[in-house]
Amino acid sequence: MEEPGPGRFVGRTRVISLDPAMRGWLDDRPSYLPPVGIGEVMRAGSVIEVTTSNHPDFQPGDHVVGMFGVQEHVVSDGRGALKVDTSLAPPSTYLGALGMPGMTAYFGLLDVGALKEGETVVVSGAAGAVGSIVGQIAKAMGCRVVGIAGGPEKCALLTDDLGFDAAIDYRADDIRTALRRYAPDGVDVYFDNVGGDVLDAVLTRLSMHARVVICGAISQYNNAAPAKGPSNYLTLLVRRARMEGFVVFDYAKRYPEAARDLSAWIADGRVKVKEHVVLGTVDDFPETLNMLFRGENVGKLVLELT
Repeated sequence: MEEPGPGRFVGRTRVISLDPAMRGWLDDRPSYLPPVGIGEVMRAGSVIEVTTSNHPDFQPGDHVVGMFGVQEHVVSDGRGALKVDTSLAPPSTYLGALGMPGMTAYFGLLDVGALKEGETVVVSGAAGAVGSIVGQIAKAMGCRVVGIAGGPEKCALLTDDLGFDAAIDYRADDIRTALRRYAPDGVDVYFDNVGGDVLDAVLTRLSMHARVVICGAISQYNNAAPAKGPSNYLTLLVRRARMEGFVVFDYAKRYPEAARDLSAWIADGRVKVKEHVVLGTVDDFPETLNMLFRGENVGKLVLELT
């Protein structure tokens, strides 16, 4: 690496974040961010360790989180970069519970979902980076929480370890039947990470004035055909409910608020951090990303460079 010019620093990548949103960033179509072009560095959040600096705010040895991309070394002018204290939490946590997934769960549930104490919350993709935090925040707010995940191991994790009131295995259970059992009075807030048939099933169980939070639709990202929309959307009319999508970047100015609350919940044990760390090199990034779409990760998926 060349020596950094004035106001710049060089860093070595330690940990790279892997998120379902990356699949959408690869599609050449209008979205909330421009697509990643062929030949460009893949967009990704990461934590780097500063090795050489000509920047007054960043010194060698500092750990910095930012959208630095999938690369071994980074040259930065510091814009969009935030120093983090790895004595308080490991670098991976600043990409998970204290990073974009944690912010997504916090603002999606509390702002978009307008959660109230005592409500019933259902979250799909509940064993993933965002869903696992959503459910735990809802429990911390005094709500009943039902998670939807794939496989008995993930469902057991939700109820036995993370404190969910119930879990539904979408691979083995009939979702509508299970929701009648676990949410007999209806669903007040549905936090959707999956889309497709799961979304359609939950729409049939909405309570009056329910809120459906559209965070993602991982079941649809690799479709060759257009994404499957909900056929049961008229429930929104009957139940006077609303369905709203959001992008976490819109809340960037309020990230410190979320980080403060999440840090407190982690410290007192109300939110447990679940991470799936893969050791490897940048060459392992594509296959590690595919783990998300095979449902192989539990909690936040990261690639730690060795």
